[in-house]
Amino acid sequence: KVGLQSFLSFGVYGENFAVSVHKVLEVLERQKVTKIPKTPPYIEGVINFRGEIIPVAKTREKFNMPSRKKSEKYVIIVLELTINEKTVILGATADEVRDVIEINKQEIKEVPELGTDYDTSFLTGMIKIKDDFIIFLDVDKIFSDSEIIQVSKITEESKKQIEQ
Repeated sequence: KVGLQSFLSFGVYGENFAVSVHKVLEVLERQKVTKIPKTPPYIEGVINFRGEIIPVAKTREKFNMPSRKKSEKYVIIVLELTINEKTVILGATADEVRDVIEINKQEIKEVPELGTDYDTSFLTGMIKIKDDFIIFLDVDKIFSDSEIIQVSKITEESKKQIEQ
């Protein structure tokens, strides 16, 4: 199966997304997320993941979608990002995990231009399977450098507070 790559597909607000399985450390069922004051609106809070405190991003907010209601179920996809040659572990909320799919990279089409005020740099492509489109994400590019610095500070501050 030369050329096939594995992706984790998941749903956010009725849309289908996929990330390389190489970036996914784990999928966590509903976890207690500890809210942290004065964090950016796209940060849900922090969780304990294998003894480490990691931030959790609200995927819907990051993608300009309506917020999840408290009663709606969700999962946290724990991702390992590489930003400026630094490894960052981050959780991202999703409404559901769908499947691990194998896709031939040649089948992935480019994302159409959506206008100048929409950042598509983190979208690597899309594919149509049956009647659904799946949008492929480059998780290393979803957050800007300044956002990652902010998230790292939140993580450090949280660790200090918990250690006291």
